[in-house]
Amino acid sequence: MSLRPDFTTTSWSTVLTAREASTPESRAALETLCRNYWYPLYAFVRRQGIDADEARDLTQAYFACLLEKGYLDDYDPARGRLRVFLKASMKNFLSKEREKERSWKRGGRADILSLDEGQVEGRYRFEPADGMTPERLFERRWALTVLETARARLRSEREAADRGREFSLLEGFLTGQHDAPGRYKDVAAELDTTEDAVKTAVHRLRRRFGDLLREVVGATVSTPDEVDDELRYLLGVL
Repeated sequence: MSLRPDFTTTSWSTVLTAREASTPESRAALETLCRNYWYPLYAFVRRQGIDADEARDLTQAYFACLLEKGYLDDYDPARGRLRVFLKASMKNFLSKEREKERSWKRGGRADILSLDEGQVEGRYRFEPADGMTPERLFERRWALTVLETARARLRSEREAADRGREFSLLEGFLTGQHDAPGRYKDVAAELDTTEDAVKTAVHRLRRRFGDLLREVVGATVSTPDEVDDELRYLLGVL
């Protein structure tokens, strides 16, 4: 499974579908939730001192229980964001399940998704080791997932327009990596254009990135009115 996030539907629509009886649609909806939130929750579990193998088992088991034990029935978008619900739900799950023998660990129920164990643990090794709490790490990974998703969408758009090379050269301006003096001139030379043209392209790219970021954040809340608050929270987390 690719761990690149992909908010293909709104989270609330996904939850509604996943609540239904076991159908191809509900499984697809649950897999969307897994793709979006698997790694933030895995990092949340790992940061509590749980080893990689057990954290993987627990995270897989939690997502299985979202459908099989009706955990999603407790989610009410009017009472909070989906990310907040999932974090609290996982904490409750861990308190009840960590010491139990889990049938899905070996030879039991199938995994919800096929996961590259080395890939997810490899990502975790690069997380800050500065005493960041499990809750704070979850929020940080959620925020970075949102940013990564918006940037991946933007990259796909530019590649579809046959402007992938241009994007690869301009991408650093989205995060400030290329704001050093002279960088516009260097990129202009590589693209065989002018500095003013590069600055205009960067301005448009940033504006489109902002639009996509709002779309991605909008997929994690229940109403459009919540988008601005969630964006402010995201920036505060980062």
